[in-house]
Amino acid sequence: MLISIGSDHAGFALRRMIVTHLQKKGFECIEHGAVSETEPYSYVKAGLAVASDIQSHRVERGIVICGTGIGISIACNKKQGIRCALCLNEFMARMAREHNDAQILALGARVIGTSLAVSIVDDYIDGSFEGGRHQERIDEISQQENPSSKK
Repeated sequence: MLISIGSDHAGFALRRMIVTHLQKKGFECIEHGAVSETEPYSYVKAGLAVASDIQSHRVERGIVICGTGIGISIACNKKQGIRCALCLNEFMARMAREHNDAQILALGARVIGTSLAVSIVDDYIDGSFEGGRHQERIDEISQQENPSSKK
């Protein structure tokens, strides 16, 4: 699986650590965003780059990281058809995949430690969408993006 991963400067170190972890597990990663922790980089640009990779079907999954995970997840969710979930624990990551079919996982580098971040990433990557009633909810959300196409 090819994974797009982006961060601002606050998430740079965690992004690099997660990329290394994913590569050891056999995943390929496309990186977007900051080139260091000290040179400012917009979480909006990093998030939108990952969301664009999802929209274009370049990748199946994405991971975005900023200081809290809030700003970058908001940026991603502005793109049509994108479901980005900010997850603070493994349960949230599993539910983001199983119930919400989130294509992008958001993390807060200043909020969670590295070992928890890796565990969250693993649960997110390993998760799969259950469909059924959950698909109905996603369809309801999608209709809000294009209200003129209501059923």
